[in-house]
Amino acid sequence: MTITIVGAGLGGLALARVLHVNGIDAVVYERETSRAARGQGGMLDIHSGQRALRVAGLIDQFHAIARGEGQDMRLLEPDGTLLLQEDTPEDAPLARPEVDRADLRNLLLDSLPEDMVRWGHAYESADNGLLHFADGSSATYDLLVGADGAQSRVRALLTDARPAHIGQNVVEVGIPDIDRTHPDLAARVGRGNYWVLGNGLSLAAQRNGDGRVRIGLNFYNTAEDWFTTSGIPFDDPAAARARLIELLPGWDPRFTALIAACDDTVVPRSITTLPVGLTWASSPDLTLVGDAAHLMPPAGEGANMALLDGALLGLALAAHPADRSAAVEEYEREMFERTSAAARMSAQIQEILTSPDASRRMLAFFQPG
Repeated sequence: MTITIVGAGLGGLALARVLHVNGIDAVVYERETSRAARGQGGMLDIHSGQRALRVAGLIDQFHAIARGEGQDMRLLEPDGTLLLQEDTPEDAPLARPEVDRADLRNLLLDSLPEDMVRWGHAYESADNGLLHFADGSSATYDLLVGADGAQSRVRALLTDARPAHIGQNVVEVGIPDIDRTHPDLAARVGRGNYWVLGNGLSLAAQRNGDGRVRIGLNFYNTAEDWFTTSGIPFDDPAAARARLIELLPGWDPRFTALIAACDDTVVPRSITTLPVGLTWASSPDLTLVGDAAHLMPPAGEGANMALLDGALLGLALAAHPADRSAAVEEYEREMFERTSAAARMSAQIQEILTSPDASRRMLAFFQPG
């Protein structure tokens, strides 16, 4: 059986690793030219996804790169009121440690044979067991797994569903080497996550393993074209920072100081999701993992679900080596139920974030009863 995976993200690589551990050959095709072709984003909160890393035989290596102190949390209101501060003891279990996405991806890549990932292969189309790439080359497959992310092109072979904007737009900025350049701000943010909620927007600052603090300014209940009407001059970083501060009227100066200290990286992102509970008719030669299958609001579940998708599909294929139809059906049945529950929880958090009393409702979410 020729198993072909499109996309070298966390889900596709977890699948490749579990197949490799079980002696099953597979090939991963990735459109990027190398693992270093672009930045991989910030930190990930890995909780349920640790099960996948155990299945993959990589849990000890994961613990070596995970940051237990990244579990720290500070929740504040825009006027500066501190609602919650949780500092992780040094001997606390790694229940929800943070890990740099690039480090986790490299861990998975390094666990695979060198020729298992084929870089510089952009998926174009697939039909009748033949995969076509943008450069005119092709490859055969018995089972094609779309692991090509939010804007998956493989997805169209199974469903007409497309990601839709959910009224959230994010501007990402950051402060590099914050301990050296801004020790006062470093102490304020702390070792993990720093969250300010209210007035229809949020500021989420997160300590990264390389010393950079990534800051996401989330604007809720905004239209898909909000970036063109917001007045943020993305081609002028200094003016963009000034405009972002203007968009935080009444916020405590301690928060706007974080924006003023950022470097010239200013990145706009529109948030889209797939319908909660998306399913499709099972096919013996095609399936999806990760965001390609269940893109959900950014509430800490996406990477975990992708890792589990890859690992559990790999286990199903290993359990049914002569019946890939049964393997795919078994995987999809479990995946649909598991990821639908995660998507519903993510949607619940999204609803809290968009509410007028978001900070108090989030406090109640973290500390029920």
